[in-house]
Amino acid sequence: MIRAEFYEKKGLLTGFKFSGHSGYAEAGEDVACAAVSSAVQLTANILDEFGHQPKIKVGDNVIECICKDGGDAPSRLLNVLRQHFEAILEEFPDTIKIIISEV
Repeated sequence: MIRAEFYEKKGLLTGFKFSGHSGYAEAGEDVACAAVSSAVQLTANILDEFGHQPKIKVGDNVIECICKDGGDAPSRLLNVLRQHFEAILEEFPDTIKIIISEV
């Protein structure tokens, strides 16, 4: 299962950390993992492109992204990412665990 942890500070999303594998299919054939990976990469790129200075750490089967400047705009984008994951979860049950952590 993919662990999708979103960081929240004072009611605003400030970043995320994702790890794991959905288990929907074998690695390389898993459409749920592909959807999550693509959405995460797009979100990180958009945050960077619009000057929100995301600090990104990539490891073996894990990615973490924290916005230095915070604020409403990055929070809204991260909320859309969370909603996207909820839609994936509806289509592919038991593939993602979404967690909101206060930081």
